Amino acid sequence: MTDTPPLRIGTRASPLALVQAHEVQGLLGPASIVEIKTTGDKVLDRPLKEIGGKGLFSKEIDEALLAGRIDLAVHSLKDLETWLPDGTCLACVLEREDPRDVFVSPKADSLDALPSGSVIGTSSLRRQAQILHRRNDLSVEVFRGNVQTRMKKLADGVVDATLLALAGLNRLGLADVATEILETDVLLPAVAQGAIGITCRADDETTLALLTALDHAPSRYRISAERAMLEALDGSCQTPIGGLAEIDDDGTLRLRGLVARADGSEVLTGARTGSVVDAVELGRDLGDELRQRAGPDFFE
Repeated sequence: MTDTPPLRIGTRASPLALVQAHEVQGLLGPASIVEIKTTGDKVLDRPLKEIGGKGLFSKEIDEALLAGRIDLAVHSLKDLETWLPDGTCLACVLEREDPRDVFVSPKADSLDALPSGSVIGTSSLRRQAQILHRRNDLSVEVFRGNVQTRMKKLADGVVDATLLALAGLNRLGLADVATEILETDVLLPAVAQGAIGITCRADDETTLALLTALDHAPSRYRISAERAMLEALDGSCQTPIGGLAEIDDDGTLRLRGLVARADGSEVLTGARTGSVVDAVELGRDLGDELRQRAGPDFFE
């Protein structure tokens, strides 16, 4: 009898992605980590919308999964496309980290205190639209790269401020770089921000069973509502969309959603409240409403 070979965990090679992969490795036991360089990691001088959207952070990983070179893949769920490739599934959602964004600047102690005319660096249209809606006296420049790269650019004075996900900073042990934590009524997070998702082949029953046991039900309900809203909106990196589902102490799920014009000139918001078991239905309903209110030319 031979020993069962260790599971192979596929991941991007960024510092944050590796931290998340090691977290999953610790939960699963014997497993090897396979670093995969994605197109999204290689092309850093252009906005994602110009090179194919957020799927470029997962395409090569999906290919390795379907080819059998890895057994599972660890993703920041906010970077995972709304529709997964045929033959793969979202096997589990780990307990979600803090979904809020943070403001980082050496020149002001808060977003509202940033001097008029300042430049904020971000690659996110969601962040750009909400910031410009709140502060149309600021300007935004494309600012990509991992946390460490962005912090170096900020220190070098390339921009006056930037925005980052608090969850990523927490996982990297860098939360102290945050100048201000932005509450969700100031900046609504990206759909699934702060959540780690693990995918595997849909027909790999053994791996699927191992991963299902790690699923965190409250986080799964929240993510299901947000991703259902995104799917109804046909959302991508070319669309400024925010969404956050939260669960009250009594088990009620509250979902907020947002669509915006990239220049911040118009922001539409909506909300739904209901049972967690209706998470997907609530998300679809809110997404349909926002899509109808926005109209076909809203994002042109």
